[in-house]
Amino acid sequence: MPDIPLGVLDLVPVSSGATAAGALRNSIDLARQTERFGYARYWFAEHHLNPGVAGTSPAVVLALTASATSTIRLGSGAVQLGHRTALSTVEEFGLIDALHPGRLDLGLGRSGGSPPGEPRTPLPTGVVDGRAPNGLRIPPRFSFAHLLGSPRIALQRKLLQLPGATSQDYAEQIDDILALLAGTYRSPEGEEAHVVPGEGADLQVWILGSSGGESAEVAGARGLPFAANYHVSPGTVLEAAEGYRAAFQPSDALDKPYVSVSADVVVAEDDDTARELATGYGLWVRSIRTAEGAIPFPTPEEARAHDWTDADRELVQDRLDTQFVGSPGRVADQLEQLQEATGADELLVTTITHDHRDRVRSYELLAGEWRRRGHSGQSS
Repeated sequence: MPDIPLGVLDLVPVSSGATAAGALRNSIDLARQTERFGYARYWFAEHHLNPGVAGTSPAVVLALTASATSTIRLGSGAVQLGHRTALSTVEEFGLIDALHPGRLDLGLGRSGGSPPGEPRTPLPTGVVDGRAPNGLRIPPRFSFAHLLGSPRIALQRKLLQLPGATSQDYAEQIDDILALLAGTYRSPEGEEAHVVPGEGADLQVWILGSSGGESAEVAGARGLPFAANYHVSPGTVLEAAEGYRAAFQPSDALDKPYVSVSADVVVAEDDDTARELATGYGLWVRSIRTAEGAIPFPTPEEARAHDWTDADRELVQDRLDTQFVGSPGRVADQLEQLQEATGADELLVTTITHDHRDRVRSYELLAGEWRRRGHSGQSS
């Protein structure tokens, strides 16, 4: 098997009974720890109006984390471009790069667009009875359409955007970011724009996507690395990777496609302990998919007290079926299966447990098993 680095995707989760400030301190501590364990990257997600998620501004949290670490690459997974401009994005990351040069990944994502459910590329071949040819579980697509029409999402859009503002075309916005970073930006009237700090920043630009639609096509056409989200939309991960590779054109950044794939993981010394630690996951996913907003991550006891309906179970089953939970050996086997099915060049691991110590230990155990299998953890 090829040498596959592991990275971290952190939502800055808030546990029940805890505070956002505590969650931020835990995330900075986890970044220090995973740097020591040998992880290649540490990315922060962006979410809003979620009581159980404190990662509202990747750039702010990255600046804090960069000062607390020294070698691990840091990035956004992802900055959501629907409510911000190319200039503000380059300026924010340029500021961090000015003090921590050469360590930043600028991961860019769409927001406010069509959800992954209507593929723009043909469905992947070889998926039979919910399994890829190597046995990886590929559940049916989950429809996110109800989320886009929810009152909470409408309020989020209202609060994030200025009155009357409209989002720039996604592909144009990516081009503007690349031009501002390169110092080649010109307005239609020929005016130049030079961002200081930001222009010439040593950033690695990534595109994140959940399907084979616009994000995958933009990443491929511009020769940028692409991160596909198995942990968000497991039913579309193969389509996303295939759509990106089909659209890929070599660039100054890459001469061939480069894919990272994310997975939800909980690791403990044995399978039973890991399953206990992961007990709250289903209830937490339910809160997101009902459009209520992520709740503080529950204890196993709080999760078991929930009165599950058939509709509840159907809502979260694909995520439960594709969360990798167990001993280090079991989870490493599943991650290698994910890599084989998607052809991933890297894997991005996201782990949430109620207790911070269990979360740190999960990453530590996985890193040890990954090294034992001969993976160095070095990214390109």
